[in-house]
Amino acid sequence: MAKREDGAETRSRILNSACELFAEKGYRGARVADICERAGANVAAVNYYFGDKAALYTEAWQETFKKFAGPKPPDSTITSPEEQLQIYIHSLIQNFTEQSDQGQFTRLYLMELANPTGLIHDIWHDLIEPRRQIVIGIIRKIMGTKATDETVLFCEMSIINQCRVLLTIRRSDLEYLLGQSLSPDLIKRMADHITRFSLAGIKAVATARHDLSAVRT
Repeated sequence: MAKREDGAETRSRILNSACELFAEKGYRGARVADICERAGANVAAVNYYFGDKAALYTEAWQETFKKFAGPKPPDSTITSPEEQLQIYIHSLIQNFTEQSDQGQFTRLYLMELANPTGLIHDIWHDLIEPRRQIVIGIIRKIMGTKATDETVLFCEMSIINQCRVLLTIRRSDLEYLLGQSLSPDLIKRMADHITRFSLAGIKAVATARHDLSAVRT
C-alpha cells in the first residue's frame, strides 16, 4: 500500500513540474531531464507513469486546465444577456491576466500558439467547446433568433480576439502601449471597454443584417 502511495506522489510531482516547465519553456524547450530534476524523480519515471514526453504534455494540458477557472457561466435567471456578456468578458480578461498558478494555463496556451505541437488538437476542442457555447448562447440572445449561425460565430470570434490580445503581447509591452501598469483597476476598465465595444458591434451587425434583408425584399 505504501509503495502505491509513493508512486502516486512521484507521478504527481512529475506532472506538476511538467505543468510549470511546459508553461515556462514550451513543449520543445522543456527537457524531460529538467522536469524530472525539478520533481526529484528519475528520468525513467516519465516513461513508466506517462509513456513518453508527448503523453506527459497532453496530460499537463488537462491538469493546468483544471486550475484555470475560465469564464464564469452567468446566472441567466437574474441578469440580462448584456449583463451576462459583461460578466463573461470580465471573467475572461481576469483569467488571461492572472499571474498565479491559475494563470499557468494561459502561459501554456501562449506557448502552444507560438510553437504549435499538433499534440493537443483534439483535447483542446473537448476542453474549450463547453465554454465556447456559453458566449455563443449569450450572443444569440442579444442578436435574436433571426441571426444566422455564421453571424453569431463571427461576433464570438471578434469578442474572443479582443480578449486574446492579452495572451499575444508581453505584459511589459502592453503596459508600454497603454502607458501605465496593468493594475486590477486598469484590467477592469479594459474589460468594460471591450464589453461596450462588443455590445455596440453586435447590435450594429444585427441592425445591418435587418436593413439588408429589408432592401433585398
